[in-house]
Amino acid sequence: MDSSEKEGLVVVEEPLSSTSEQSARISNQTDLHSAETCKKSNIFSVFLEPIQWIQMLSSQLNPSFIIGIVLVYGLNLGFSGSFFKVVTDYYWKDVQKVQPSVVQLYIGLYYIPWIMKPIWGLLTDVFPIRGYRRRPYFVVAGILGGTSALMVAVIGNLPAAVALACLIGVAAGMAIADVTIDACIATNSIEVRSLAPDMQSLCGVCSSAGALIGYSTSGFFVHHLGPQGALILLAVPPVFITVLGFVIYEMRSSGLNYEKQKTMENLGVAVRGMYQTIKFPQVWKPSLYMYLSLALSISTHEGQFYWYTDPKAGPAFSQEFVGIIYAIGAMASMVGVLIYHKTLKDLPFRNLLFFAQLLYGTSGMLDLIFVLRWNLAIGIPDYFFVITEECVSRIISRIRWIPMMVLSTRLCPIGIEGTFFALLMCIDSLGSLTSKWGGGMVLHTFHVTRTDFTNLWLVILIRNILRIATLGLIFLVPTADQSEALIPPDILTKNSTAISDDEGLELVKKNQNDEV
Repeated sequence: MDSSEKEGLVVVEEPLSSTSEQSARISNQTDLHSAETCKKSNIFSVFLEPIQWIQMLSSQLNPSFIIGIVLVYGLNLGFSGSFFKVVTDYYWKDVQKVQPSVVQLYIGLYYIPWIMKPIWGLLTDVFPIRGYRRRPYFVVAGILGGTSALMVAVIGNLPAAVALACLIGVAAGMAIADVTIDACIATNSIEVRSLAPDMQSLCGVCSSAGALIGYSTSGFFVHHLGPQGALILLAVPPVFITVLGFVIYEMRSSGLNYEKQKTMENLGVAVRGMYQTIKFPQVWKPSLYMYLSLALSISTHEGQFYWYTDPKAGPAFSQEFVGIIYAIGAMASMVGVLIYHKTLKDLPFRNLLFFAQLLYGTSGMLDLIFVLRWNLAIGIPDYFFVITEECVSRIISRIRWIPMMVLSTRLCPIGIEGTFFALLMCIDSLGSLTSKWGGGMVLHTFHVTRTDFTNLWLVILIRNILRIATLGLIFLVPTADQSEALIPPDILTKNSTAISDDEGLELVKKNQNDEV
């Protein structure tokens, strides 16, 4: 090949090279543009997915039912429950000027409406009002809760007994609304089984979001309106619950006398079924563990709360910061749910509850370190330490609580699963009440008062020892995996002649009259 041919070849190669580079440049720009477009679409999808999810639920279910979940779980339980906790603590401390041990006893009484949860559920089933099973009870819950909150907020110098009765009324309004929406959820879960997990997810999201808002704003309103004035905000959610009773969709029942007679018969079957079920060792043993694990973990919350806010003995946290502590704890609870869902849901019940209870007891030592002010000795500020302690406590509490809820669902026999689950939740509430009252008596015994916190560290140490001692009862928990069945499906009929097959079938309603 001569020199001219080589030059010609070079002339030909140069435009080919530049063309390929240009094509590559265009391709890269196209890829970058596509990546940017994809990134933007991903960012938008993060905001659009929840909206699309709620739209899907509203299209498959009645929109008024979805609004009901948002109002009851988000506003009534999430916001009101968290706001109620913080504001009433300040109300008893600053307005009524009650000793922390007595406040523990009062707070234990808040659980009475929740212990009566099976009764509220039976009322909504057995006693319809003007043909409606659910709607009137939303109205009753709203009026009861709103009136009770207004009485405490507006009337000054209320006697402690009257104020306590009103605050129990607020808790009763929350409990009745919760039971009623749960009945609606149960009905829709039977009608549209595929959406049952989505309904529970919506409940959890609304509750957590409401609690976050309630905790984060409670301190602000207490500071600017005072504990009594802030209670007036608790009258706002019941107004929406009352309106919900008029707008939520529910078909009116026909043949009320027949339906009532049939339901009363089913009520008798359910009571006999609960009695037969609770006698089985695989049922009463884990039920006993769940009660004792809650009851023996005596509550020292009020003693610590009074110490937190004391300007002399404690760190003197402001009202706003107390709300921030609880709000951060609510976010930590979500982390606990995520940890359980990702890594712990496949572990056997006994192993998981053993280590969760062990961590629960040992993490309580952080409270002891804080009260003794050892954190300052090692150079950790109070603000940082209390937030760390609250996050650790909430995460471990959530990891400990969820498997107990799963265990409760595994103990429910087919046919009376709703009634029996309500009974187990009643036992849990009774355990929480025992914890509050037990803690109040220990605070009183060791003379922890509004101004004397000398023995508070000893009370916390006793609480931690009782938590760790609960590990000795772990043999009551089954060794089965969380996905295994713990009771036979024929548990109600296997060893009992008191309940026939036909009666058991009657418990599952096949009519469509109580759709929501």
